[in-house]
Amino acid sequence: MSSSKSKTSKVPEKGSPASKGVRVEVFDTTLRDGTQSEHIAYSIDDKMEIAHELDRLGVDFIEGGWPGSNPKDMGFFERARKEKFQHARVVAFGSTRHAKNKPSEDPNLKALVDANTPALIIFGKTWDFHVTDALRVSLEDNVEMIRSSVKYLSGHTGEMLYDAEHFFDGYKHNPSYAFKTLEAALEGGAKCLVLCDTNGGTLPEELGRIVGEVKKRFGGARLGIHPHNDSGVAVANALAAVEAGATHVQGTINGFGERCGNVDLLPVIANLQLKMGCDCLRGAESLRMLTEISRFVYEVGNLPLRDNQPYVGRSAFAHKGGIHVSAVNRNSRTYEHVDPEAVGNSRRVLISELSGRSNLVATHGERYGLKERPQDLKKILDRLMDLENQGYVFEAADASFELLVRKTLEKHQPFFKLHGFRVSTRSDELGNTSTEATVKIEVAGQVEHTACEGNGPVNALDGALRKALDTFYPELKDVHLTDYKVRVTNSRAATAAKVLVTIVSSDKKDRWTTVGVSENIIDASWHALVDSVEYKLYKTRGDERPARKSERQVAVKA
Repeated sequence: MSSSKSKTSKVPEKGSPASKGVRVEVFDTTLRDGTQSEHIAYSIDDKMEIAHELDRLGVDFIEGGWPGSNPKDMGFFERARKEKFQHARVVAFGSTRHAKNKPSEDPNLKALVDANTPALIIFGKTWDFHVTDALRVSLEDNVEMIRSSVKYLSGHTGEMLYDAEHFFDGYKHNPSYAFKTLEAALEGGAKCLVLCDTNGGTLPEELGRIVGEVKKRFGGARLGIHPHNDSGVAVANALAAVEAGATHVQGTINGFGERCGNVDLLPVIANLQLKMGCDCLRGAESLRMLTEISRFVYEVGNLPLRDNQPYVGRSAFAHKGGIHVSAVNRNSRTYEHVDPEAVGNSRRVLISELSGRSNLVATHGERYGLKERPQDLKKILDRLMDLENQGYVFEAADASFELLVRKTLEKHQPFFKLHGFRVSTRSDELGNTSTEATVKIEVAGQVEHTACEGNGPVNALDGALRKALDTFYPELKDVHLTDYKVRVTNSRAATAAKVLVTIVSSDKKDRWTTVGVSENIIDASWHALVDSVEYKLYKTRGDERPARKSERQVAVKA
């Protein structure tokens, strides 16, 4: 529901001795490694939008793609050369040269040079098993491929970085050879050795120990970490690496990436700064942008938000149990490990049939004086439990619940009156279908009867309703539906079951959720649509309603 205004006590920062005050570079690979995630396909425009947001966030490096692998990535680098970035350095990614090619004649290395970026990064084989079974070259040839590739590229860019692919698996199998590959990269001119847990199978304690061994061996060399999340410990691995001496972390926004994803940079950044006392990005200013950029990247990728995402998810600081809410109202430290505003998020108090009075007082008490009116508090709770018994769920439906409270307290006047609607779908012998909806409503004494075709019944209904209301409420042109879900509430009833329809709407500033329940999916959708419109109008107009036609005529004459 809404955020509560409880007292916030700042949790003392406890940076560990090994990491406190250390400057940690943030290397973002959302536009390269992140695009290997299922369901993601960014256009060049999409990638450029995200790149500028990453620059605004304050990341140190933005890996834009692999120019030797596809025209889209090369197109991105051509665009990037014409763009201005305030802080971040754009990086092109590639691999070491082919075994049969000289560095100056290798197409992959040539594409990297042609990208003309401020920094370059290539990966090389660390695991002897990969060298002999995947590359099928000798161990000595692989070392020389790394050395010569890094050396050649170092002369064509401002900063050369090296990804040691499968480093931890390689080290565990043959540590002396893993060290030889790193030595070759340093001899070639690499400014940072990035240790990759490519298969994501290393656990934090072991990973930290191995990073410590590398630190001992290479002294002042700049070390980085590139963990994957296949064992579910990527964030812990990144922090363990920093604790052991790494000062460069590579990952993606929201943890996008192949298989189980890369490390999610958002909790890494938050933990580094708030829990370990490290210095990264632009300090507190960047921290407050974490929630915003998380949602931006989801939206550009047309992907649903992950509500339980640490720090930035909608549920990260959401409280449902009445005991929890009561305690948080007194002191937020009781059930929150950090101040949600520190990462740009907000506290939410959820409302459901399990909620106590504390939840309602926290969300609506001040606005409606519920502390002083226990009879109204009981009336709302009774109505809530009755509707949830029918299949409604209000935990995340903030807008529908707000309207429920106002209606129960008899403080809400509808912005329009429904006379009726009809939806028809036609299909021909070729399988082509068309849907049309008609809506008849009344606003301020004037009846509007409109029709609209749509991709389906909900789209058609939405269009017809907007047509009828546009003249009276032009602000509805800014509203669009961003998500639509249907869930069966009593599956044993089969096709006669009730369905819960959830609609997420947004305008240029806000995002809100509404619900509807019925045995008829179109009827349930209509209720959710109406709530969405009513909530928007309530937020923009309050108790103001259009004048009746005769009143408007008098006003014009006057």
